[in-house]
Amino acid sequence: MTLTKIRTAAASSLAAAGLLLTLAACSTPAATQPTTSAPVSPTTSSSSAAGPCAGVKVIVDSGALKPSAADTSVCVPVDAATPASKVLDEAKVKTEGTTQYPNELVCRVNGVPAADLDITHKGGTYKEECSSMPAAFAYWALWVKPASGDWAYAQEGLATLQVSPGESLELLYTVDGEPAAPAV
Repeated sequence: MTLTKIRTAAASSLAAAGLLLTLAACSTPAATQPTTSAPVSPTTSSSSAAGPCAGVKVIVDSGALKPSAADTSVCVPVDAATPASKVLDEAKVKTEGTTQYPNELVCRVNGVPAADLDITHKGGTYKEECSSMPAAFAYWALWVKPASGDWAYAQEGLATLQVSPGESLELLYTVDGEPAAPAV
């Protein structure tokens, strides 16, 4: 596949996510956003993810799927801009791309959604095969938050995104636009 087609597909996904985020912001008060996260694993962080993080705070939220195997919140020590893929490796978060886009997209995080899982959405049920683009109604979204700012949809993928100390990085599974953005 050509780079132009990949960029077009990525731009379409970003536009759809931006529209969903905008619509959700207009219709859903922030107080109703989910705020769950799994306990911090002491083997994957040098400090508590519940408090301030001097490194990069990594959050995985499986949204409506809610399998506890995927959810995590840890602080990864870094002292300079670091590739997001390396930060996820340090956090022991395993991502899997698709057959067509092995490094450009995230299809599974810590094995979620499993290939045999029925994902319920407005149109029925769906199984993620991870062959090409994930479905527009059910996907892992990559979010970044500066040390003093709001969550924003990542403008780059894991292969090129750099994160710095004080920032947060979240992988959020969205089904039918919910949750529309990470919890505050």
